[in-house]
Amino acid sequence: MKILVPVKRVIDYNVKVRVKADGSGVDLANVKMSMNPFDEIAVEEAIRLKEAGKATEVVLVSVGPQQAQETLRTGLAMGADRGILVKTDALTEPLAVAKILKGIVGEEEPGLVILGKQAIDDDCNQTGQMLAALLGWAQGTFANKLDLGEGTVDVTREVDGGLQTVQLKMPAVVTTDLRLNEPRYASLPNIMKAKKKPIDEKSPDDYGVDISPRLEVVATKEPPAREAGIKVASVAELVEKLKNEAGVL
Repeated sequence: MKILVPVKRVIDYNVKVRVKADGSGVDLANVKMSMNPFDEIAVEEAIRLKEAGKATEVVLVSVGPQQAQETLRTGLAMGADRGILVKTDALTEPLAVAKILKGIVGEEEPGLVILGKQAIDDDCNQTGQMLAALLGWAQGTFANKLDLGEGTVDVTREVDGGLQTVQLKMPAVVTTDLRLNEPRYASLPNIMKAKKKPIDEKSPDDYGVDISPRLEVVATKEPPAREAGIKVASVAELVEKLKNEAGVL
């Protein structure tokens, strides 16, 4: 079975995001970029399935600029087999990405698509669900655990009330949550090997997808600074402030 793993190049989670002076967006100049953390979990899970003999090949896909090749190389160094870069310098929204992925799924015919539940830059949490709808495949979102069976996959999901397990008929789309696994670090020998692994370059036009944005960013603002806390002398004073000042009681 082949597993397809879409990955996204985003601002590294350790970097403090800065807003452009004109408020038109986020400043990406000289900013460290890396693989979206949720996608990294998806790559790790796909590799573990391959190591367990339940998958034969792990294919990575990224939609983005030429620099997204670095993101693919990171996944290849972790243990994926090859990559596909759908090259575009334009900003892509979840629906456009889902349509491109649908085209790639048609070419690659994977048995399972695993991707992060959301990207930490836009926090949309839409691409996996949209892809499943376009393909007409079963979907398991917010995966905490995966168990592959004969033609099925059991997905334990993180929901508001706790954990929920659903059984999906394959092929299926699964989106990963934080507690699914702990991604490995790529070893130096594997980083060197990754340089020789193939990455095919495509474009959105190859899949007949119009990536023109449907949304317009009106303004981007930094969140307001948190006000300093205060100390209270007693529980009674705390209750009084929560009731009369904070208005939460």
